[in-house]
Amino acid sequence: MSVLLETSLGDIVIDLFTEECPKTTLNFLKLCKIKYYNFSPFHNVQKDFMAQTGDPTGKGEKGESIYGILEGPSKRYFPAEINPKLKHTKRGTVSMAVAQDASVESGGVSGSQFFITLADDLDYLDGKYTVFGEVAEGFDALDKINEAYCDNKGRPYRDIRIRHTVILDDPFPDPKGLEIPDRSPVPTKEQLESMRIAEDEEIEEQGDPQEIENRRREREARAHALTLEMVGDLPFAEVKPPEDVLFVCKLNPVTRDEDLEMIFSRFGHINSCEIIRDRQTGDSLCYAFIEFDKKEDAEEAYFKMQSVLIDDRRIHVDFSQSVSKLHRDWITKRLQGGNESMGGFDNLQKRTRYREGEGGNSRGADYELVFDSEERKSGAGPDKKRQKTETKHEKSTSEDKPDHSRSERRSEHRSDHRDSRSDRKSDYSRSDRRPDYRDSRDSRDSRDSRSDNRDSRSANRDNRSDNNNKSDHYSSHRSDNKDRRRDYRDDNRSDRRRR
Repeated sequence: MSVLLETSLGDIVIDLFTEECPKTTLNFLKLCKIKYYNFSPFHNVQKDFMAQTGDPTGKGEKGESIYGILEGPSKRYFPAEINPKLKHTKRGTVSMAVAQDASVESGGVSGSQFFITLADDLDYLDGKYTVFGEVAEGFDALDKINEAYCDNKGRPYRDIRIRHTVILDDPFPDPKGLEIPDRSPVPTKEQLESMRIAEDEEIEEQGDPQEIENRRREREARAHALTLEMVGDLPFAEVKPPEDVLFVCKLNPVTRDEDLEMIFSRFGHINSCEIIRDRQTGDSLCYAFIEFDKKEDAEEAYFKMQSVLIDDRRIHVDFSQSVSKLHRDWITKRLQGGNESMGGFDNLQKRTRYREGEGGNSRGADYELVFDSEERKSGAGPDKKRQKTETKHEKSTSEDKPDHSRSERRSEHRSDHRDSRSDRKSDYSRSDRRPDYRDSRDSRDSRDSRSDNRDSRSANRDNRSDNNNKSDHYSSHRSDNKDRRRDYRDDNRSDRRRR
């Protein structure tokens, strides 16, 4: 009860539910047996939904059942066998499509077209289409079909067709009048006309080879520019090199910037003239960039300075194709954030910090408190502001309260203190004010440790004094030894003189 479909993208094995849908599976098996599906395209492919086939013409409007082929056009369709137990729960479910040009009050009719689901849990198809099989092998082919590039109607641009159908197991006997061909039939004229791009056809552009090459280079350049824009090397992909900058190469290493600028300045005002040099050694790399103030001056210099002899070298002049300076200027604008534009674009504005009108560009400004603009301008910091507020508070209190004598204030303070003590006594009971012996024990331990520390410090002082005494004794002993050696040397000298 299985059928093998050989498609242009791989083989697909379908297991059939012959017991649940006997009439539908018999129709499918016999159509495969007479090679009815050979060269039939997948005319409707919807990504992550389904792939439909079964119409030999590829239009999706024709197709008939095996009963119509054997018994005539009146039996072109047969009633759908919808089983409520069979549902579209997993990818690879095979169902019969409902005919568009015929209808039955019982719920629809089927012919030869069928579809294979490309996603799981398509429960909204349950009860509308006859599920008669499932894909057992060939899910890689389903993945390729799912990734096919299609038009707005779901028809793939490159044809995906059923090449052959092979019946692996057929439990049903052949009906009367069924003619089985010895070999696969030849595609009809209508099938050949329905082809778009064949599976083995290479897509090539038509036209002049030079134009095709130019279009290919333009596509590659756009792709490269888009990549550079994504990584941040270009401000935008459509950036163009400046038209007022010349590229001069084949220079003599001894040529200086001033000499080159003086030679090219006769064509117009020059904004910058720079000979590119090695970063480490400072030697000339024998090429330079010259930026003119006007485009016309650069064009005139380009035509008149070609192959001119400068310092015994014939130079080559061309328009610069580098956009590094534009990119550098764009990066600078984006980092600085001028008032006119932000990021090199006029429609972007710089984000303000806390209030309107505050700059916050100074170093460490992001970590300060927010003060009034007048205080920031005057340089009054938080300390000065705190002093001002304290003085204001003192002035206000001195104005509001009358001046009392010192004795009256002391008496008031004592009375308040007594009231607070009486309140605390009334609030707490004696049981709540039991002494904490653990705290007393900790304090006793701390006192003992302090006394031990004092004893150790005194012992250390005694040891240091003893060491000092010993050192004094040793030093006196060394001095006595020196005196003895000196006396001995003097005696020896005197004895030698006597001799």
